[in-house]
Order: sequence, then C-alpha cells, then structure tokens
Amino acid sequence: MDPHVHFDEQAAESALRPTSLAEFGGQPRVSDQLGLVLDAAKHRGTVADHVLLSGPPGLGKTTLAMIIAAEMGAPIRISSGPAIQHAGDLAAILSGLGEGEVFFLDEIHRMSRPAEEMLYLAMEDFRVDVVVGKGPGATAIPLEIPRFTLVGATTRSGLLPGPLRDRFGFTAQLDFYATADLEKLLVRSAKLLGIQLDTSAGAEIASRSRGTPRIANRLLRRVRDFAVVRADGVLTREVARAALELYEVDPLGLDRLDRAILDALCRSFGGGPVGLGTLALAVAEETETVEEVAEPFLVRQGFMMRTPRGRVATRRAWAHLGLQPPHNAAGLGPETPDLFSEN
Repeated sequence: MDPHVHFDEQAAESALRPTSLAEFGGQPRVSDQLGLVLDAAKHRGTVADHVLLSGPPGLGKTTLAMIIAAEMGAPIRISSGPAIQHAGDLAAILSGLGEGEVFFLDEIHRMSRPAEEMLYLAMEDFRVDVVVGKGPGATAIPLEIPRFTLVGATTRSGLLPGPLRDRFGFTAQLDFYATADLEKLLVRSAKLLGIQLDTSAGAEIASRSRGTPRIANRLLRRVRDFAVVRADGVLTREVARAALELYEVDPLGLDRLDRAILDALCRSFGGGPVGLGTLALAVAEETETVEEVAEPFLVRQGFMMRTPRGRVATRRAWAHLGLQPPHNAAGLGPETPDLFSEN
C-alpha cells in the first residue's frame, strides 16, 4: 500500500497514464485551472507559465507533467531533485533544452542550494551564468537558453524556499481522490489491461485504495492475477474480496504494517504516547517507513494522533482492533469524548 512508485512497476504504470486533461479524472479543479493556463498560452503563441504540482505521492503529478507537454505539443525532459547536486548539472540540462520544451523536475524540494539559485535566473530571464575558473580569477559567462516550461513536483511544498515558489506562474495542489472517481479510473484501467471488471469489484477495490490512483491500479493488477490463477478470470466482488484478503488489505484500506502499528500502539504501549523510534522498533520497520508510508493514512483516517509527546491511538483505533480502551488511556479523556467517535 506504499503510494511511492516501485521500480518494477514503472512500465505497467506508464501504460495506464491518461494522455490528456480530458482523460485526467478525479481532480476537476486542477484540470480546469491548468487547462485555462495552457489554452491561454497556446492562444498567445508563447510557452506556458512554470507550473508547480504539490501533493502526496501517487496522485498523478508525473502524469500531469506529461499531459502538459502533450497539450502544448512539446517534448518533455525528465529529471529529479536528488540527481541535480551541482549547478553544472542543471546548466548542462537547461542548455540542452529546445524552444518550448517542458522540463519536469520531480522532488524539486531535494535539489541542492547552488542549483536552486541557478534555477531562479533560468526561470525568470531564461539565462544561466556559467562560472569559469576558481577564486579571484573566476569569471561568470552568461549563457542564453531557449524559453521553456518548468514543471516542478513536490510532496512537501513547505520545504521550497520562497523565492523559488514565487517564480511559478501556477501552483496546483492535488487532493486525494473520491471513491467514485477511483471507480471510474479502474474501469478505464481495466479496459486498457483487457480485464473483465465487474462494477461491484471496482467499487470494492476503490474503497480500499486510500484515495490514491497508484494504489488502485496496483491492487487491480494483483486482483487480476488472483482471478486468472484461482478464478475464471472475471473480477467479481467475491474474487476481489478474496484477493485483497490474501494480500492483507482490509475493508478500510489498512495493510499489515498499518495494523501492526495500531496493534503495537494499543496492546504494547496502552495507546501511547510513544515515540516514533520506539514504535518503529516495535514493528521491525525503519522510522522513515512508519512516518512516510503508514502514518499519513492513519492520521488522516483518525486512527492516530501525532502529539508533542509522541504517537497516540484514538478511539477508532481501539474499536478497529476490537479492543476496549482503558479509561486512563492518553488522548481519551472526558474533555474529548466524541472527537473520534464513529459517528
């Protein structure tokens, strides 16, 4: 249920990507706003403004970058922030861009500071200064570059420095998908994969996908494998439920790691508060995995609170595990009796 892309599924994911804004469902606000920006640029006959795409992993930032290039009829160059550690790396990429080309920079918040400062000038004046030599004899040679559109993607827009954020002409905040939108996405993916997907099976998969298209498509492929091997190849609700039970994805979208965290938090630590490092040791996982993969969903669904003293289980977590919370459990005092109720 990790929303980050896995190396071995890149080809399968690419085959399911929408190729136009009309096909990109689930984000109507972003699609309308971005469509207006691109149509205005085409009407003026200029390159589109720089675009910043922000949101959790798996919601379609890379897909939107490719759609921008397709809508503008321009080629796309793809790189990532961690791959650009020196200003010279960025200068080499920018100087090789063609007129109107789209430059997609994933994880832009992880780019080095010298490269960031070079990007300021490139975005605003379409120029880079190449420094030749060292020390007092160093000389900056201005190099004009073609006009291009930078599409930056980040899961943490707050980590971007203000001067960089301000240079983007349009910022899009992607939200988690509604279950109904994921059902439509699964119908489209099933057609592309040649799968007979029952409507009820699509609803079952969508309800367990955490509002994330990448997870929905991943579960669809796993349910397809189950149907081919252990059923007649048709994806019904019963087949989908049996497959998802095999892969340990419960009706609320929690997987083995999520339940292990809640179980450790409630059974081993009395509901908390407990530190992140201690919780990670209890479930035999790295702290980064717990914090970046499991916690966002658990907090968003009201199973856990992050407090200054540590992680705390809510009433919903105790109820989901079928446990009775103790009266003195942290975060369950009389002042908040209905804050995390099922209603």
